[in-house]
Amino acid sequence: MALGVCLLFDGRTERALRNLWQRLEKQGVPTLQSHTHGLHHPHLSYVVLLDWELDAVHAAVQELADHGPFELTLDAVAAFRRGRVSLVPGIAAELITRQQAVVAAARAVGARVHKHYEVDRWLPHISLATRAQADKLPRLVAAAYDVLPLTARVTRAALIDSSTGRLWSLRNVP
Repeated sequence: MALGVCLLFDGRTERALRNLWQRLEKQGVPTLQSHTHGLHHPHLSYVVLLDWELDAVHAAVQELADHGPFELTLDAVAAFRRGRVSLVPGIAAELITRQQAVVAAARAVGARVHKHYEVDRWLPHISLATRAQADKLPRLVAAAYDVLPLTARVTRAALIDSSTGRLWSLRNVP
């Protein structure tokens, strides 16, 4: 069980990502569409927490500056260990600064950060496949490059419990 502080997208971007998930599922590649409870949202996580107090994290993150909607350019595919394949945005310095502020806010209220989301270890990504097998990688990458480059518009942020899909909206976009 984990809690993510996540960036969420406008309708156009969300549809494009969900359509990509659906296309990959039809090709036999498991995506977030079918992963666990099937209630996943296309998102980019600033941080994933392994131990937290929900109200404290929610309040701490909402105290951060609201930077408002912004755009990310998705133009690459990354393969992580254990078959996780993701889209990767170009990384602006401001995105790094924002992520560091979110990690600091969560830590300040006693949350425990997953090692891959630590400052200076974080690689921003938008998950596509959760357990892709090596023989399916060529089809997966071809499908992803059919929609890339993609300008993704971040319009909101939320806390999301990965074990249930439950979402708590934030009033700001940290």
